[in-house]
Amino acid sequence: MDSGSDIPPLTPAARRIVDAAEELFYEHGITAVGVDLITEHSGVTKRTLYNRFGSKENVVAAYLAERDRRWRSAVRAAVDASGGAEEAVTAPFEALRSWTSTYTRGCAFLNALAELPDPRHPGHRVAAGQKRWLRGLFEQLATAAGCPEPAALATRLFVLHEGAVATEPLSPGTVTAAADLARELVRAAVRG
Repeated sequence: MDSGSDIPPLTPAARRIVDAAEELFYEHGITAVGVDLITEHSGVTKRTLYNRFGSKENVVAAYLAERDRRWRSAVRAAVDASGGAEEAVTAPFEALRSWTSTYTRGCAFLNALAELPDPRHPGHRVAAGQKRWLRGLFEQLATAAGCPEPAALATRLFVLHEGAVATEPLSPGTVTAAADLARELVRAAVRG
């Protein structure tokens, strides 16, 4: 599972499971939340959970894939709303600004990577795929903007973005400062 689009359409019961899991995992952590709590909060039986997902690991992957789908949609909307190729390169920072106003406990994907270090875990794969996608998007946008070294710029922007998302809960305003710095980096790359 590399993106939210890889999960099949959810039945109403499966949707309740994923919604409950998202709330619980994000608030309390993936390893701290068991299947019993998810079924209690979703109003479904354990049998329904296992029939639909097969395991808690697959519930984790579905939660992260659904969140990834929403994040990618927000980023694409920010890119589409940007004023041109140069502004599009920093659009993920604009998406992050509104995203962090809703999700105040840090990055669910970074949290998942910390809690699920095994690269074979389906949730780890989704979280790592989300990070690879974002890094690749920065490179794609930098290339479209005519930056002479798009890979190097993409790495810098990715590190800046991830630092902002990790520190925003501790120091509100970090995302704004990172967005300003990102624009400076892009301007220098395009004009330099």
